[in-house]
Amino acid sequence: MIDLFSGLDAWILVGLLLALAFVLAFEFINGFHDTANAVATVIYTKAMPPHLAVFFSGVFNFLGVLLGGVGVAYAIVHLLPVDLLINVNTSHGLAMVFSLLAAAITWNLGTWYFGIPASSSHTLIGSILGVGLTNAMINDIPLADSINWQKAIDIGASLVLSPLAGFLVATIVLVGLQWWRPLSKMHKTPDQRRKFDDKKHPQFWNRLVLVISAIAVSFVHGSNDGQKGIGLIMLVLIGIVPTQFVLNLGSTTYQIERTRDATIHLSQFYQRNNATLEDFLAPSSSIRDDLPGKLQCNQQPTKMTIKALIETLQGVSDYHTLNSDNRIEVRRYLLCLDDTAKKVSKLPILDTSEKSDLDKLRKDLTATTEYAPFWIILTVALAIGLGTMVGWRRVVLTIGEKIGRQGLTYAQGMSAQITTASMIGLANIFSLPVSTTHVLSSGVAGTMVANKSGLQGNTVRTILMAWVLTLPMTAGLSAGLFWLASKALSN
Repeated sequence: MIDLFSGLDAWILVGLLLALAFVLAFEFINGFHDTANAVATVIYTKAMPPHLAVFFSGVFNFLGVLLGGVGVAYAIVHLLPVDLLINVNTSHGLAMVFSLLAAAITWNLGTWYFGIPASSSHTLIGSILGVGLTNAMINDIPLADSINWQKAIDIGASLVLSPLAGFLVATIVLVGLQWWRPLSKMHKTPDQRRKFDDKKHPQFWNRLVLVISAIAVSFVHGSNDGQKGIGLIMLVLIGIVPTQFVLNLGSTTYQIERTRDATIHLSQFYQRNNATLEDFLAPSSSIRDDLPGKLQCNQQPTKMTIKALIETLQGVSDYHTLNSDNRIEVRRYLLCLDDTAKKVSKLPILDTSEKSDLDKLRKDLTATTEYAPFWIILTVALAIGLGTMVGWRRVVLTIGEKIGRQGLTYAQGMSAQITTASMIGLANIFSLPVSTTHVLSSGVAGTMVANKSGLQGNTVRTILMAWVLTLPMTAGLSAGLFWLASKALSN
C-alpha cells in the first residue's frame, strides 16, 4: 500500500493523509449515530450486556462491509456528475472533499451531542449536493448538469420512503405478535420484567430473537453505511492520486477482456438500435466549448468513445502496462459510456429485453472502475466499530426511553429490529443508501403507536426537525465551505 503514494509532492501527501483522516473521522462519528442504533434495542432490553453487544456489533459490521460489495459506495460517488468526477484536479479535489466532510462531521457531532438520532446518510448526501451545486455556480455550468439528478431522486426517494415503510411494517409486525401471543412476557418492558418477575433479562426465546435481529441490523448496517465511507475514500484517492486508483490495477486479464468485450457488444447494441438512438447518441450542442479540463462526456459522439476505448485496450492484459494518461482516459471512456448507457436504458422506445442486455453490459463496463482495495474496507470497518464503542450511550437512551411515553417492550424491540434489518437488506440489493437511524427510530415509533403507549412529542419533533433540516443545512454548509476554498485557490 505504501508504494502507491511514493513520489508524491509533500503538500499533496499531507493533503491526502488529512483527507483520509477526515473520512475516517466521519465514519468514526457514524458509529455514534447509526451503529449505536444497531445495538440500542438489545442493550436497552438487557438481552445482551453492553460490552458484548458492542463487540458483536463491530464484528458483524465488519463482515457486512467485507461482504457487502461496493454498489452503495458508488451510488454515493455517482451523485456527482460524471464530468466533475473525470475532470477534478488535485487542489480542486482536496477542496471538494474537505468541504463536504467538514460539513458532514460538524452536523453529525452537533446532533450526537444532543442525543438526536440524526442520519449520517442524509448528512453525507446533503454535503455532496452542496458541493455539486456550488461547483456548477462557480464554473457557470447549468444547474441541471450540476448533480446526477436521477441518482439524487432515486436516493431521495429511498431516504424518504424507508422510514415510512419502517413505521408501517414495524406496526404490523407488533400487531401480529400481540394477536399471536397476547399474554406473552415479551410484551413487558425491562422495568416490568424486574418488578413482576424479579428477572433482569428477557425470556430465552425473546432474548434469542432480540440478539439475532440486532446482529442482522449490524450486518446490513455495515454493508450499507460502511460502503459510504468506502465510496468517500475512493473519491479522495481518485481525485488526488488518479494514476494509482482510476482503474483497479489488480484486475485480471479476464476482467480486462470482459471490459473490452462489453465495449464491443455495446457498439453492436447501438448499431442494432441505430435508427431509434442516432439522435440521442449525437454530441450535445448545448455544451459550452470553454469548460475547463478535459473533453466532457457529451461533447464526443458515443461511437467515437467506443472506438477510442477499444483501440486503447487492444492487446492490454495488465493495466500496469498503460501509462498514467491512458489509465485516466480509459476511466473517462468507461464512465462516459456507462453514463450514456444508463440514460439509454431508461428510454421508453427500447423493449424490455434490450434494456436487460444493456444493464448486463453496464456491469461488465464498470467491473474494473467500481472497486475498493481490501485495506480501505478494513480501515472503514475499524473506524465504525471504534465509534460504536465510544459513543453509543446517548443514542441508546433516546431509542429506548425518549420516543414513547413508556419504555420499550421486548416485542417492540424485536419488531423494530426485524423491520430495520429487512428494510436495509432490501435497500442493499438495489444499491440504495438508507438511514439505519431513521428506519429504526420510525420503527420504534410505529410500535409505540401500535402498543397505544403514545409518543413523546418533544423527542419526535426533534427527530423530525433533524430529518427535515439535515439536507438543507449540510448542503448550505458544504456549499459555503467549498465556495470559500475555491475563491482562496483562485487567488
